[in-house]
Amino acid sequence: MLNPTTLKTYLTFDDVLLLPGYSKVLPTEVSLKTKLTQKISINCPLVSAPMDTVTEATLAIALAQEGGIGIIHRNLPPERQRKMVDQVKRSVSAMIPDPITMDPDQSLSTALRLMEKYHITGIPITKENRLVGILTNR
Repeated sequence: MLNPTTLKTYLTFDDVLLLPGYSKVLPTEVSLKTKLTQKISINCPLVSAPMDTVTEATLAIALAQEGGIGIIHRNLPPERQRKMVDQVKRSVSAMIPDPITMDPDQSLSTALRLMEKYHITGIPITKENRLVGILTNR
């Protein structure tokens, strides 16, 4: 049996009301990064419900593109579930239309700051708009 003194409090959408108004905090100064598990973090604290009327590939892709996660529902044959998961993975790995890039003469500390700021693991290195390498932390 669960011990009520060790249970954490969580909020849902109905528990919070955000009032419109002026803020001194800029959107670029806010991080929504949260832990999904002890080892997995997501950049957007949204997880869609694993219901057949809510999450299939389309919503899972949209959430992944924003840094969240969509849980594919179980009311599908396993092969169809696998295909949906593959579809989500392929779409998230698609080409980035306007990537963050660096010049070859920029410093490693600049690269690390960019990676942290934009939550990315690699930066294309370009010279005169031509790719000359990729800097990655993998």
